[in-house]
Amino acid sequence: MGEINKISAILLAAGQSKRMVGENKLTKEIKGIPLIKLSVKNILASSIDELIVVLGHQKEIIETLIDKNEKIKFVFNKDFESGMASSIKTGIDNLSDKTGAFFICLGDMPMVSHDIYNQLIESKDNKEIIVPTYKGHQGNPVLFDKSMKEKVLDIRGDVGAKKILELNKDKILNLEINDQSISKGFNTQGDFNSL
Repeated sequence: MGEINKISAILLAAGQSKRMVGENKLTKEIKGIPLIKLSVKNILASSIDELIVVLGHQKEIIETLIDKNEKIKFVFNKDFESGMASSIKTGIDNLSDKTGAFFICLGDMPMVSHDIYNQLIESKDNKEIIVPTYKGHQGNPVLFDKSMKEKVLDIRGDVGAKKILELNKDKILNLEINDQSISKGFNTQGDFNSL
């Protein structure tokens, strides 16, 4: 079992939902289920081995919404106000030593099914970065080979994986997935109203 082949997922759930005007989007319900709970459920239903949930803003509230599971590890990003990069770093710092590849998942993308995660995992040996695309547009979650860890740790401020993708185009496999959910984030009240 000493092999380094675990698939980990880092779920970014530390943000302040600035566009939601006083509400935390991760706690809002979709069909009666809190958004963050849906995101977690879909990730756990895939063939990942470990899920690292990065908490920040309203951490106690978010943590209580997530059902306990032995695959889940909660970590707290004390610098969450500085933006997404710090949460990604917190997640990477807490990856298992046996992680061979890791997803960076956004907490506000609950419609990404376990099947999409599995399709990305199945393609992982083709390139260092596997990006789901819908009609030619890149989406989330992005799967990184562990060899990309240092590069991901180099990002700063409120930038996510996009910056890494721009700098490492030669390492990317764009995997066309016929499902709009990979580009459907819930950031504003309108996104919830459109359900």
